[in-house]
Amino acid sequence: MNRISSLFGIQYPIVQAGMIWASGWRLASAVSNAGGLGLIGAGSMYPDVLKHHIQRCKKATNKPFGVNVPLLYPDIEQLINIILEEKVQVVFTSAGNPKTWTPVLKAAGVKVVHVVSSSAFALKSEVAGVDAVVAEGFEAGGHNGREETTTMVLIPAVCEKVRIPVIAAGGIGSGRAMAAAFALGASGVQVGSRFVATPEASSHINFKEAVVNAKEGDTMLSLKKLTPVRLIKNHFYEAVKTAEDGGADPDTLKVLLGRARAKTGMFEGNLEEGELEIGQVSALIHDIKPAAAIVEDIWKEFQSVCKQLYLDIF
Repeated sequence: MNRISSLFGIQYPIVQAGMIWASGWRLASAVSNAGGLGLIGAGSMYPDVLKHHIQRCKKATNKPFGVNVPLLYPDIEQLINIILEEKVQVVFTSAGNPKTWTPVLKAAGVKVVHVVSSSAFALKSEVAGVDAVVAEGFEAGGHNGREETTTMVLIPAVCEKVRIPVIAAGGIGSGRAMAAAFALGASGVQVGSRFVATPEASSHINFKEAVVNAKEGDTMLSLKKLTPVRLIKNHFYEAVKTAEDGGADPDTLKVLLGRARAKTGMFEGNLEEGELEIGQVSALIHDIKPAAAIVEDIWKEFQSVCKQLYLDIF
């Protein structure tokens, strides 16, 4: 059996990324019910909101699901306590040191996966005791690695360094991309941007339509002096670019970023002043469709591509 499917007890080795302002209980449960692994994105949730989403997800699915937790979250201890109290079985961590909370989660029987952007961090995560890593390439949306290593290079580099299963992320929104990731050594894929363009995603319809309408070159990595993040070009992005081109220091960029910029764009639908986080694969997303249909499409295309490659080679 596939290592990722076996690890999580799921039908297909397809993980829905825990994206802020998109990954609530509706999306997570829909993906899990379709045979993948749905994740609730805790990064945009207060502790009581996370608890609500976990409880609603339990009612909406009897399949495995998990929670994505940015370790730099201000109330991280409260989030971890809620996860343990609600007996969540899978936790994906990111943006921090996995050594801090992995032992606590593992002691409670939780499967732990850490998101990395380099083989060095993947090895540190393995030493910390995680069950798997998500290797996320430069193409990905949202917060990104400073190394700017593409998925094509990152996946085999990580697979060379660690023995634990590797989940590929960054630029993956189709069965063809999934087949490519498996050819590079991955045991599963994490899909983010494609699941934003679904009825179940909690993002604003304006943002979903912006994703569908995005073309090649419409996203860029920005705010590198703070935390690199891939954004759709808009008025806010242009303001940041002008400031960065002028040599703005981190403090100036923090003032420009302000508060709740991501919520303004992705959740409230302000396409000019908001922060619109999405991956390069948005250029290949042309419609809004149910999450279950996306899981089915990816899996069927993956199988078809693998079969065709086998026939072409042998």
